[in-house]
Amino acid sequence: MNIVGKLTLTGSAVLALSFPALAGVTVNSPANNTTVTSPFELTASASTCSSKGVVSMGYSFDSSPNAAVVNNQSIDTSVAVSAGTHTLHVKAWAPGGYSCVKDVTISVTGGGNSSGSNPPSDADTVSNIQALSGWQTTHDTGGPGSSTGYTDVVSSPSLYGSARRFVTSFQNAGDQRYSVVFSDNTSAKNFFYDGWVYLTSSSKYLANVELDLNQVMPNGETALMGIQCDGYSGNWAYNENLGTDYSVQPHWHSVSGTTCNPRNWSQYTWHHIQVSLSRTDSGAVTYHSVWLDGVETQLNVQAYCAAALHWDPVIMTQFQVDGLGSSGTVTAYLDDLTLSMW
Repeated sequence: MNIVGKLTLTGSAVLALSFPALAGVTVNSPANNTTVTSPFELTASASTCSSKGVVSMGYSFDSSPNAAVVNNQSIDTSVAVSAGTHTLHVKAWAPGGYSCVKDVTISVTGGGNSSGSNPPSDADTVSNIQALSGWQTTHDTGGPGSSTGYTDVVSSPSLYGSARRFVTSFQNAGDQRYSVVFSDNTSAKNFFYDGWVYLTSSSKYLANVELDLNQVMPNGETALMGIQCDGYSGNWAYNENLGTDYSVQPHWHSVSGTTCNPRNWSQYTWHHIQVSLSRTDSGAVTYHSVWLDGVETQLNVQAYCAAALHWDPVIMTQFQVDGLGSSGTVTAYLDDLTLSMW
């Protein structure tokens, strides 16, 4: 539909002004500047964004993404959030990295953190980790085969203009690890990983997507915490040290009854991944839950993850691409990566 306005000129002359149809995100509920009770109903839609057809929608609160993305042009879901005043960002994405956002301010009463995906307000939070300089890459010698890779920051595809691209070439199912140091908080025991991953048609060569968090603890040892979407087993998997702190034997445990295979993820679409985990003073890690596109999978498993690596007191995150088959090249993207610690 076009919007037509009339401007009266001298005499009887009339000039018709035709404007293009408005596009972007329409939020039906909740209304702006209203009070809601958590959980509340979120309904929104978007057919086009920057004249491109919308392929997915999602939402976030305040400064970081939260909870859900849907691969269509509408959202109709129940949302839980902590009490207080929040800015709800309702988002739509179109191919080519185009994004549109509608902001709604709400005051929330009651409710709380039923999804587990809201870190406490006093958490130590580091945002846009994917855009940090200093990312390093190396072949994972603990796996098979060989691999090489490079990483850089690109504006498209991206959510907000600064996604990190990972290009991995491998032989014989080789694995390539990408890592960056982002904090020196050694005292935190609870962690929430929140990021978005985008895969291309090259995902047919992808065995696993691995998301790691390595923290040097106050005792000087390092907690090696890791989650992966395991395309071999078709499940989520978690890392454990089956050896000792001085004789480390990393091992991936597939969690039966869960479902994850990166080759089944929709291509050319941003996927929201969140992980909740915590550790003890000795490096026993509890993997609580993982979310993929707003769907929670409860893990609730504990594993010994301490290792005496003699690192400086840092926290590092790693994004690892594991190849599938005799050879291939995989291109993946990571955006809006936020780590919260408390």
